Amino acid sequence: MLKTYSISEVAKELNLTAYTLRYYDKEGLMPFVERTASRTRLFKESDIEALKVIECLKSTGMPIKEIKHFIDWCSDGDSTLQQRYEMFIERKATVESQLEELNKTMELIKHKCWYYKTALEAGTEDIHKNEKIEIPTTN
Repeated sequence: MLKTYSISEVAKELNLTAYTLRYYDKEGLMPFVERTASRTRLFKESDIEALKVIECLKSTGMPIKEIKHFIDWCSDGDSTLQQRYEMFIERKATVESQLEELNKTMELIKHKCWYYKTALEAGTEDIHKNEKIEIPTTN
């Protein structure tokens, strides 16, 4: 017999709330999840893996509506492989851009850590008075 999980077990595993999972279901992101006669959701291991992909896409800033397109494409089978591939290429570019922005942010934070550490060691910010500070601009 295939092991199944309750909504609360899946929520805990994915660090989500049961409310979030119910919302995903309502939005059509979980057509693969089976239900008992009493409408209780029964999650399989493959459902949890699919939800991890949904969470990954969500973390890139992808709207629920677009994630729904992806889920629909998966349901449509091999005829949508090209669309799914192109979507992930686009997500990759989005994440690369986010990483670039985060790296700029990290550089400024590192500089400020150094700035305040040296000011603390000197007992004053005055040691930085003549310093020209470049603040990276974001596009």
